[in-house]
Amino acid sequence: MHQNMLENYLNGLLNVAQFRDYCPNGLQVEGRASIETLVSGVTASQALIDAALGLKADAVIVHHGYFWRGEDACLRGIKRQRIATLIRHDINLYAYHLPLDAHPELGNNTLLGKKLGIIEEGRFGEQNIAAYGRFPGPIALNMLDNLLNSAFDRKPLIIGNPLKPVQRIAWCTGAAQSYFEEAIRLGVDAFITGEISEQNVHTARESGIAFISAGHHATERYGIQALGEHIAQQFGIAHHFIEVENPV
Repeated sequence: MHQNMLENYLNGLLNVAQFRDYCPNGLQVEGRASIETLVSGVTASQALIDAALGLKADAVIVHHGYFWRGEDACLRGIKRQRIATLIRHDINLYAYHLPLDAHPELGNNTLLGKKLGIIEEGRFGEQNIAAYGRFPGPIALNMLDNLLNSAFDRKPLIIGNPLKPVQRIAWCTGAAQSYFEEAIRLGVDAFITGEISEQNVHTARESGIAFISAGHHATERYGIQALGEHIAQQFGIAHHFIEVENPV
């Protein structure tokens, strides 16, 4: 398939035009015109690019790409090395950030909720990316700890009473700790995101609402993987998801 055909399809599928994002969504680095093999991964790190080279990929698609708002625009050091590798080997780089977080079928938040067995009831936060809902029945916070450990293959950091029953819950993958107070106002018992800030600990203790930091990378694995699989099925191209381990 042609590189522009893929970009146009994804921009429509993910409703890119409706989002105000911190980076450009779509084709960030142009490579060869024809795409037969696609690699997906969470972040466009050198390790992911090198893995794509080993698989002779024509394109890489990620959640965390390049050219973030406020970053130095100069192509030096690590950024220069990554982009030089893509250009030297004629590999396309596509990136989808907030549109992938929000998508109702392939999105990070939709898939996190399904993975944990949460019944989604609505959205909140910036551009309605975060979600809230409920478990079919109450679950003790320490049992939710075990569920998350199993789902993400890493132990989450949980601030709260381990015996606290949790039924109503809000969540947002990645670095969404700033949504905690808004989640509290929704009347939830717990909030799940990828990262935690110092002040979240005090807010959790004083409000009695549990705060769960399950890992930025860990919570955002599944959207990009699902998107890559969708593209492969839709267009009959080869797809490989590459897991570059990240403890954060």
